[in-house]
Amino acid sequence: MSHPALTSCLMIAAMLHGSVVANDDPVPMSERPNIILVMADDQGWGETGYNGHPILKTPNLDAMSKAGLRFNRFYAGAPVCSPTRAAVLTGRCCYRTGVPEHGYALRHQEISLPALLSQAGYQTAHFGKWHLNGLRGPGVPIFDHDKFNPGTFGFDHWLSVTNFYDRDPLLSRGGTIEDFRGDSSDVIVDQALAHIKQQSQSDRPFFDVIWYGTPHSPFKASEADNAAFRNLDQTSMHHYGELVALDRSVGALRAGLRDLKLDSKTLVWYCSDNGGLPKITPGTTGPLRGNKGLIYEGGLRVPGILEWPGHIAPRQTEFPASVMDILPTVLELAEVEYPDAERPRDGISLTHLFPSDSAANPPRDQPICFRYKTKAAIVDGDWKLLSNQYQQGGFELYHLVDDVGEANDVAQAHPAIAQSMKTALQSWYQSTDASQSGADYPSGRVNADHPEPMFWVDRADYQPYLDQWKNRWEYQSWIKRREK
Repeated sequence: MSHPALTSCLMIAAMLHGSVVANDDPVPMSERPNIILVMADDQGWGETGYNGHPILKTPNLDAMSKAGLRFNRFYAGAPVCSPTRAAVLTGRCCYRTGVPEHGYALRHQEISLPALLSQAGYQTAHFGKWHLNGLRGPGVPIFDHDKFNPGTFGFDHWLSVTNFYDRDPLLSRGGTIEDFRGDSSDVIVDQALAHIKQQSQSDRPFFDVIWYGTPHSPFKASEADNAAFRNLDQTSMHHYGELVALDRSVGALRAGLRDLKLDSKTLVWYCSDNGGLPKITPGTTGPLRGNKGLIYEGGLRVPGILEWPGHIAPRQTEFPASVMDILPTVLELAEVEYPDAERPRDGISLTHLFPSDSAANPPRDQPICFRYKTKAAIVDGDWKLLSNQYQQGGFELYHLVDDVGEANDVAQAHPAIAQSMKTALQSWYQSTDASQSGADYPSGRVNADHPEPMFWVDRADYQPYLDQWKNRWEYQSWIKRREK
């Protein structure tokens, strides 16, 4: 198979502003699609029925994959959560946005998707895990005075927590703490649907983000949801039980949209924030190598489905896509122009894949690049180049079509391809260095008051709550650890 032409990610990113063009005769607001972004927390590529999991049944995700556009090669923004969430909201690599690792705050100097859509007349809402306000530890309600709450990035309504959340969660509705009962996936979709019903009464389209806390540890599922996994160890049993509830809630969301007669007016985009977890039996990543935290396919490749009845032809595609493609795709559908043509972006619009007569597996004209800690990688067509110690070299080359498990490094057999991809990755990497230092912003620097990550148990405004929360199962060990 011939190798596609390789170009620098940096050069392509600089040209991407041409892919989202404002129309001189814009579509009326009532005809613009509603958009719902749904994201699991730590669900591996192999943790769906349609990807062949040997035990877990996911009938609702399977039905969604048959009714929509199923990506067999969909990538997170990084092999951990917060960086991917920043990439979703900005269309930019996490290092550009100041979120290189979990628990970092998204910079207010970034141009966010919800803010752009809100300004264009969309109703916007966030539900569930946030993890972009600089706090680490299990998810707790977000205060309205938090300078990095979802509302500061363009969400008109939010029912959110700082990080992962589980059964019987405490959530914050715009700063007001509410106590819920039940599996967190059921809870958050029920709440989202109640809000969607309200939004549907307006002639304005809506943009809603539903970010699960499942199947992130700690794991706690109901007896009924655990029923099929009682022969597994306790950790694996509860892990897969949580995914049963997640799948059920996906079914509830799809049914709710049909009941409200919104399904044909609404694009639902499903994915996970990073690859699957290790030490779960059976494994979480199918035939892929590696897990969360690694830049092999098992750490980056995740389930990805787009469903929009009557607008996206149901089928599978091998087209490589990523969460960085969400912003340009959604902006094109909403006919909103990105306001800073010079700011580097790392995604492309995927609308060319929607029609039934589009090529089954068209070539992607831009590589997908990744950076995490000492690691970096570039995916270009069928090829992937990576290094676990980027500054020291040691690059590995894989032909993913023939070697999805990344077992055979073919860098020596294809030196020209390896060198070309290395050059492109180096150019892109230098660009992200510049972005990280603030070069993309009008001031040329990062705001001086941007916070460093910290654990919420150590922040002053959470101290009054520690005593009443210390017996809650999800917080108990964290609060006791601080007391000691």
